[in-house]
This record gives sequence, C-alpha cells and structure tokens, in this order.
Amino acid sequence: MKLAILGGSFNPVHLGHLFLADTALSSLDYDRVVIIPAYRSPFKLSAQGIGSTASDRIMMLLAAISGDARLTIDDCEIKREGVSYTIDTLEDIIGRYQPDGKPGLLIGDDLALDFPRWRHYEKILQLADVVIARRNSARHIEYPFPHTVIENDVMNISSHAIRIKIKEGKDWRSLVPSAVRAIIEDKKLYGLASGAKDYSLKEQLSGEGVASKPFDWDKDSSLAVIQRVETEARETLTTERFIHSRNTALHAYDLCCRFGLNPMAGYLAGIAHDLAKQLDNKQQLKLVKNDGKEISDLEKSKPNLLHGRAAVTILRERFNIQNNEILEAVAAHTSGRENMGPLAKVIYIADKTEVSRNIDSSLRKMCSEEDLDNILYAVLKKTVHKLKSRDLNLSADTLRLLEMMKDKEH
Repeated sequence: MKLAILGGSFNPVHLGHLFLADTALSSLDYDRVVIIPAYRSPFKLSAQGIGSTASDRIMMLLAAISGDARLTIDDCEIKREGVSYTIDTLEDIIGRYQPDGKPGLLIGDDLALDFPRWRHYEKILQLADVVIARRNSARHIEYPFPHTVIENDVMNISSHAIRIKIKEGKDWRSLVPSAVRAIIEDKKLYGLASGAKDYSLKEQLSGEGVASKPFDWDKDSSLAVIQRVETEARETLTTERFIHSRNTALHAYDLCCRFGLNPMAGYLAGIAHDLAKQLDNKQQLKLVKNDGKEISDLEKSKPNLLHGRAAVTILRERFNIQNNEILEAVAAHTSGRENMGPLAKVIYIADKTEVSRNIDSSLRKMCSEEDLDNILYAVLKKTVHKLKSRDLNLSADTLRLLEMMKDKEH
C-alpha cells in the first residue's frame, strides 16, 4: 500500500486539511493518507492547547473522516507526548505500516523553505518523498532538496483564523466538516459562547431514525449506515478503543479487497466489533440474553467475553442490520468459532493485527502475502500462546477452531 503522511496541530481540523489529503490521493496515486496530530508541534509551540485538548483534536479528526477508508488517524505523537519531530514519527510509521516504497511526507509551502533546518532532514529525505502543497502562494518556488509539488488550489482557511472567528462570534461553520462542527458546539470549544445557537447535526449522526426495514447491502447506501454506527462507536468508546476499532475497520477493508470480499462490509464489521466493549457486565449479559444462544460457564465468569455478541444485538435492534456475515464476524471476533465464514476470519485477523497492536512484524507481513486460512492459523496460534502464557482459560470455540485449523494444516 502506498502511504502519504500529513502531520499538524489540527486545532481544529478544517476542510482545507481534507482537501489537501484528497488532492494527494487523487493526483499522486497514494492509497491512504495517515493523519498525525501533534502533541506539541515544534512549529506551533505557542498555539498548543488553545481552546481544546489533545483528546478533543483526535476526536474531531476521527469525526471528520468517518466512513472514508482512504484516511486514517494515528495518535503516536499524542502518546509520545512532548515536542514531536518528524524523523521519529516517520520511522515509527514505516515500521508499523510497512508501506510499499517510500511514504509521501506532505508539508505546506509555509514550512518548506525551512525544511533543511529540520532535525535529521537528510535522513528524512532517505526515508520519504517530500510532497509540498501550496498554502500561501500559487507561484512556483524553487527548493534546494528533492521534492514534488502538488498543483492544488490555495484555500484561504487556517485553524488560527477559525479559532478567532469562533471566539468573536463570526461565521465559521462552513469551514469545518459538519461532524466537527457538532463537537465544537457540543463541548463549547475555542471560546464558543454558551448561549450560541446550536446548528449541529448530532442527532442526525447519532444513529436515531434508522430506517425500520432491514438494511440490504445490494439495495441501500452502505455509507449512511456505516457513519451512524461509527458515530455511535466514537461517542460511546474511549478514544483509545475507538482508534483500535477504526484501525480494525481499515485493516479489514484492505483484507477484504485482497480476498475478493465486500470491503465496506469489512469496514462496518470492524468499526462495530467492540461497540459493546465499554458496557458493564450486567448490560452485556442483558443484551446477549436476546440472541437466544447458550452462555458458557467461562462467559458467565467473564462476561466481557460476550461483548461481540452484545454488539450484534445492538446492530440488530438499533441499526436494523440483519446481514448474517457481518453479524457472525462481530460475534466471533473474540474467541473465533468453528467453520466461520471468510468475513468472520477477516475480522478476527484484523482485530489482532491492526497497526496499533504491539505484534511481531512478520505476523503483520503475512497479511499481505499468505492466504486467508494461513493468516488465521498463525494469528490463532499467537493468540492461544499469549493466553496460555498469562494462565487464562481458553474458550471451547477457540479450542475447536484451533483443532480444525490443525487438521487443515495436516
């Protein structure tokens, strides 16, 4: 996969940021843009934390790219804290994402002239292709280092200007995605007046009013349902758990493309697989009782193992999703199950090997080289070994799946 990297403060993310990512994807043939919010940018030390927290900025970014598998958010710099330097982030992203060829490093022309003064800029040039976007001027500028210039339109939008407009009560809502606008208004960020009129689309995006008829992949728009489910996950899960869910969704999307499955079905199952993860044991048990299936002794002792089945009940009852392949994939992602279908295998793999997981790089590499059953068997063996090393009991479903995969190998 060809990746481009776009870093910045994103305080807040606005349409200009998304337009730049879209231009890079369309004009330079990248497959995905990794958007990386800085904890503290060396270029904007005085602006950090103005009107929002790091968590606020991440959630606005995640809301802005809902349903778009071409874009992902990586919080490595937020987790690292302190001042972020491009060389450290670049090495981290290359190591975890394993892109095809050099990733593109997207920077604005407002920063490009100072690029030779960046920390270890010569090494950056060895690891990445520098891609310069026009932000301040449409005129051509010569830069003393290898680079590509995007012929993008210059959009007169900046996060700084948006913050000022919000604080001064001027028009700003058309400059950010609607879901970002909803977060700013809901949390009264950037000095938004507490009495300001609320124009947000939060109720429309929250999953309310879903059609009463069952969702049909062949007849209905998948994106509308995905965005509702994704919004539900974003608003109910912790930030870290939601980032994991979206990484799982993107990994599932890619695996589905590779193995000839519906990629949007993979994305939906991935974004929904931990939908019930934050619920307490009593709530999960209540939801699972509605599916009519037996609860094992292990599940009774550790009800959190039921969160996949509980998520299925939410998908059925709240979003009217009745697709058996999607529901099986969500239900089976925790323990696996014997004779599960291709989509369920994909979600089981994606959940365990997405880019924020601390796993052996060889296992992640298998996802682009081996067939589906070989990947599943390798992931399953790693999972079982990890559980046994922690003296944790294995479910009957996991043991049956392991035996079935062993038989296939022989």
